[in-house]
Amino acid sequence: MKNLSILIFILWWTIPGLSQYNKGGEPEPGQHTMELSESRIWYHVLGDGNTPPLLMLHGGPGGTSYSMYALDPLAEDFTLIIFDQPGTGRSGNLNDTTLMTMDFFVEQLHEFIRGLGLKEFYLYGHSWGTMLGLDYYLRYPEGIHAMIMNSPLASTRMWMQDADTLIATLHDTIRHAIRISEETGNFDTDAYRNAMYVYYRNFIGRGKRIRNQHGLEYVPGNSLMYNYMWGPSEFTATGTLRNYDRLNRLDEIEVPVLWITGEFDEARPSTVEYYHTLTPHSEFEVIEGAAHATMHDQRDENVRMIREFLLQQQSR
Repeated sequence: MKNLSILIFILWWTIPGLSQYNKGGEPEPGQHTMELSESRIWYHVLGDGNTPPLLMLHGGPGGTSYSMYALDPLAEDFTLIIFDQPGTGRSGNLNDTTLMTMDFFVEQLHEFIRGLGLKEFYLYGHSWGTMLGLDYYLRYPEGIHAMIMNSPLASTRMWMQDADTLIATLHDTIRHAIRISEETGNFDTDAYRNAMYVYYRNFIGRGKRIRNQHGLEYVPGNSLMYNYMWGPSEFTATGTLRNYDRLNRLDEIEVPVLWITGEFDEARPSTVEYYHTLTPHSEFEVIEGAAHATMHDQRDENVRMIREFLLQQQSR
């Protein structure tokens, strides 16, 4: 089946127990759609805190906001703005690859933030969301009080080096399948799909996905966007982001930053700690027992780290 490997990725990331959202029940209030110049964005506001809101950038590219809901205990103290990025999930299905650029996502995000009327806010990113968050800050830093970079990617080169390190720990049949597919360019094989499954179970999600409790039904992500911008799997970057690197710009960040990763994360702790050393006013935390899906693998600890960091910012 063509592109089945991409489908496996989308299923893995968007369907906890093969269901991204609980089915049935009435969706909660606070959901809206904003029309932008080149796209639209569906968003959901949780909580009614009096502090600057936390704007949450999900992973992908082409993922959806489902993992952001695992962090919903933060809504007890802060207003959360959860949304599907342009062209994916409840925000539609983008098929025009000429729009699948970092510039497009940064500018649409800026338009969305202005449309919300946000003058000050905290910025949270997970995985691809950290790439988008970094580029957004580097272009539009105004109003951002602090950033949380969860399971981040600041350099595709380092990400792929980490992937090679992690693959080297797997069984030789897995390593062989990956090597053959990357040499031939054929990623639509059972062996490669099995290698994806093994890699993902070890380094993306080691436990069960936390189900959405807000009355939302399943909406798929955008596999075309993921494949075009990234590639056929987490450990094979063939798309337009394959040369992404912001290491030499991390010292330009002037707001507090919390770098978080999991003990078994594909964003390896040693790499994320290196990002921390390059970033002024930053902190670094590792969540024990968690892979890339830190908010699912170790939800309470992930929430605690973010909450304490944000409360610390408020006390300054």
